[in-house]
Amino acid sequence: MSITTLGQFIIEKQKDFPYAKGELSRLLRDIGIASKIISREVNKAGLTQILGDHGSVNVQGEDVKKLDIIGNETFIWALAKGGEVCAMASEENDDMILLDGEFSKNGKYVICIDPLDGSSNIDVNVSIGTIFSIYKRITEQGTEATQADILQSGNHLVAAGYVVYGTSTMLVFSTGKGVNGFTLDPSIGEFCLSHPDIQTPKDGKVYSINEGNAAEFPQGITAYLKWVKENDKSTSRPYSARYIGSMVADFHRNLLKGGVFIYPPTAKSPKGKLRLMFECIPMSFIAEQAGGISTTGAQRVLDVEPTEIHQRVPVIMGSANMVNKVLEFMKM
Repeated sequence: MSITTLGQFIIEKQKDFPYAKGELSRLLRDIGIASKIISREVNKAGLTQILGDHGSVNVQGEDVKKLDIIGNETFIWALAKGGEVCAMASEENDDMILLDGEFSKNGKYVICIDPLDGSSNIDVNVSIGTIFSIYKRITEQGTEATQADILQSGNHLVAAGYVVYGTSTMLVFSTGKGVNGFTLDPSIGEFCLSHPDIQTPKDGKVYSINEGNAAEFPQGITAYLKWVKENDKSTSRPYSARYIGSMVADFHRNLLKGGVFIYPPTAKSPKGKLRLMFECIPMSFIAEQAGGISTTGAQRVLDVEPTEIHQRVPVIMGSANMVNKVLEFMKM
């Protein structure tokens, strides 16, 4: 039996990044280590009484869960210890974090991370995840990082990915040369290559959207939702609605099976609700690398120039033909 671990895979692909001299490989390894720790905590959460609210509210105005705190602190520790990252932005923190590891100031990279996406699902044992994106710093190594290092568009990504903590723990990432998935084998404590060269189907029969907000959707989205529910065997309609409320879980299913994920603007959230830096850019990078499309409805997500760390945008992402169909309705 042939097994390729995450570490082996990274070493084999290191030649694709001659400028990195091993730093990117070590950074991806650090993300893998932090993900293993969080996976362990998620799996035993109910036994150790770390489910439930922490009692505080994060910058997004959301109740912070105890596991959110653990996830955030774990990634801060792992990235500071590794020394490849000079600064990071977390969905859980108001401002950029300057890492204080021994070698952090000389780190080549910055990272944006949502340590525990879908945390409202924690207490009911539904899949949650981690989302990350990696950039080369703009400022000179050895100097203090600035917000300009963080606020880069998706076109400047070095790598991005996510971890889904479900029936198994799976790490999916891309360095701009395709998408690969690794499943954690707890018996050996290693992420093993399980989904090489992921290509998302061009079409699908699943749409993922929170229809509880339907009364506030733009006219084009409303028209599309009416269309997907019509009975037409020639186009395999009606489609199936699948919405978990954890972006990682919804995106992961659609990536593998085919589908479209939609989070449009609403009257309450005219700029959209999902975070550009922590959710939309990294997932859009994965979608495109796997052959899909991701757009705000007006422009490609990776072309959006960030102006603030916690900026929000609407998003339509997934199978190419399905996304294009949504865009057709939005132009009517």
